[in-house]
Amino acid sequence: MRTHAVIAAIAVVGIGCAYGGHFAGAAWAANQDPPGKIPYEENCRKCHGVRGVPPKTMKVKFPKIVTFDEEFFAKRSKDSVVTVLTKGKNEDMKSFKSKLTHEQMEAVAAYIRLFGQKEK
Repeated sequence: MRTHAVIAAIAVVGIGCAYGGHFAGAAWAANQDPPGKIPYEENCRKCHGVRGVPPKTMKVKFPKIVTFDEEFFAKRSKDSVVTVLTKGKNEDMKSFKSKLTHEQMEAVAAYIRLFGQKEK
């Protein structure tokens, strides 16, 4: 009987460690910035704002500047955002192909999509 108690105890400890490790890893990952945050802040924030809402000064300078909201993303895919980052748009938005890799552009496109999600 003693053997069963030892095996049960080992199983409980093993399951507890695995279960606890899962949540420890999730908490660690949740504390990290999304991959697109740094390239966004370094290259886009000045014009498009911290959370995708352009500052008033930029709206005056560039009247057609977009806000990254639910409406914006209802009309655009991640690929279309990457295309604008790659090619630029009109004379107001320059291309970032010499500053950002394709992977960074995809990460920025995914990151700004977070701005368009309504908080629950």
